[in-house]
Amino acid sequence: MSSDEETRKIQFTGKSTYIVSLPKKWVTDLGLKQGDRVSVGRQGISGLKIIPYSTRRKDESDVATIEIDQYNEKSSVVRKLVALYFLRFKTINIKPKIDQYGKAGRITPSQRIGIRDAVKKILMGCEITADSSDGITIQVLINLVELSVDGAFKRMMLLAKSMQDDALLAIKEGDEDLAKEVINSDDDVDRFGFYITRQLAIAIENEHMLKEMGFENSRDCLGYRVIIKNIERLADHAVRISRDVLDYKTPIKGKIFDRIREMSDFAISVIDDACLALFKKDYEQAEIAVKKSIDIQKYEKRVADNLKTNKNELENYRIRRIVENVRRIAEYASDIGEIVLNMNIEKIIKKPKI
Repeated sequence: MSSDEETRKIQFTGKSTYIVSLPKKWVTDLGLKQGDRVSVGRQGISGLKIIPYSTRRKDESDVATIEIDQYNEKSSVVRKLVALYFLRFKTINIKPKIDQYGKAGRITPSQRIGIRDAVKKILMGCEITADSSDGITIQVLINLVELSVDGAFKRMMLLAKSMQDDALLAIKEGDEDLAKEVINSDDDVDRFGFYITRQLAIAIENEHMLKEMGFENSRDCLGYRVIIKNIERLADHAVRISRDVLDYKTPIKGKIFDRIREMSDFAISVIDDACLALFKKDYEQAEIAVKKSIDIQKYEKRVADNLKTNKNELENYRIRRIVENVRRIAEYASDIGEIVLNMNIEKIIKKPKI
């Protein structure tokens, strides 16, 4: 026990109240007196905290206000907004900066569009509750009960995989509209990623929430964050493949496309195996996924062999770019598997006999 800790017995009084005394020195040092109020709350799953009511964190700790001027670029304003979202503020105010003469500026149309797009497209659970010349107020309304981290991750993964399937279909059919749909879907994947990152930040600082989310320790949150980034990259590669359709406006068909499809299906299957290991917290399953990912080279070679007889150099160039994107997906699957290995290594450690 440290020098600033003391032991106290819990007393029972009346029919339903427990009381505990406070050391006199603590009360004196904090300038408290009889009749002062204190705030009592849970600290994680096994602790309590007592804070003088006059100094406790009030609701304004959930409110953030930033000021911007007309010279702030739209992208800079959006970055600030995303950062405040990650910091778990529930209310975010964006106001025009007041100049040295006491005159308030204004939020430019470009800045306003950027803020609205960010709230709509990338910040899950957010809503603009006020929008006037005085500024914009954003409320974060979603909570953990409505969408769990596991639930958000599964939806994010399904969406990213669907994007990859649609990207290849767009390549095969030369479907520009479908390619554009894939590109637009990337915003939805990012929304899930931002939301999960925000929830992980909450879990790291709150032991009770950590256990509620199913994590063993805060280290697992870090691993989960890296996995989320890899799923975001999967979606990014689907976008790159889709842009090929818009750039060249010509489909890729025949046996060469079939080989690309086989390669992509294999890469996605490794992603599935690695994520299954994550959900099951299965070390051996993760190891299988990591080893399996190496076989992507065999599928890549099959595509390369088909290119040898193709005289269309432009198409060959396109195919090499597509294959590179597909191979990276398998590499991300391997990365996910290795993270799951690290998260579950303790389960295979043999404990010494007592």
